[in-house]
Amino acid sequence: MDRRDFFKIAGGTILAGTSGVYAIRRLTGSIPGSTVADSPLTGKKWGMVIDLSKCVEDCTACLDACRYENNVAFHQDERWDVHWIRKIRLESKIGTTSTEKSVILLCNHCEKPPCAQVCPVQATYKREDGIVVVDHHRCIGCRYCMIACPYNARYFNFKDKEDWSNTDRPKRSHGVAEACNLCAHRIDLGELPACVEACSNVGEGAIMVGDMNDSGSEVAKIIMAEAVKRLKEDLGTEPKVYYLGL
Repeated sequence: MDRRDFFKIAGGTILAGTSGVYAIRRLTGSIPGSTVADSPLTGKKWGMVIDLSKCVEDCTACLDACRYENNVAFHQDERWDVHWIRKIRLESKIGTTSTEKSVILLCNHCEKPPCAQVCPVQATYKREDGIVVVDHHRCIGCRYCMIACPYNARYFNFKDKEDWSNTDRPKRSHGVAEACNLCAHRIDLGELPACVEACSNVGEGAIMVGDMNDSGSEVAKIIMAEAVKRLKEDLGTEPKVYYLGL
């Protein structure tokens, strides 16, 4: 085989492989800007409503469920721990009156996500249904997305987690950026995200997820009718996590 024939065969193989991967990612809605008429992602826009009045301060059901479902690394060491969802105490002052609230924080799945805009390899991208995800196979660990995120919702997985609690889900990879993906794998199966299911199971129902484009969904009704708030709306990122009682 001469040099010219070798490159013809090699080039054809590479193109075929690349086309195949692109086709798969396109069909699953994982290529930014892809439009597939029969895609289950088409026409949907997933959003979340968190009712802080129903959120019990010491309850960790949503945090624990998220960590188990997605094998999120927890070493009990703040240097290495990763938090896809977390609770903080938020203090509000009006004049001389000061109040504190327990607030749930996670990726806001922005309509205009800064994290995706700065990613040099498109490892972070917004799906057609609005969910922002990270392709760990593409991530090069540059951490630009962490710098760009105005919500401090992204973490870097510095260290492998020895324990593999949920063997039904992939083990997390070290050396890559991570954030809540709204349990996209569960949503694609018609199931609720782990945090939402766990919150409902303890009887609180403080976290709700639904299709914002479906006027009949509970989330869409609340957003239209209630005095909801979003974090840092002035930045123009158009976050899709709404709060009641913030």
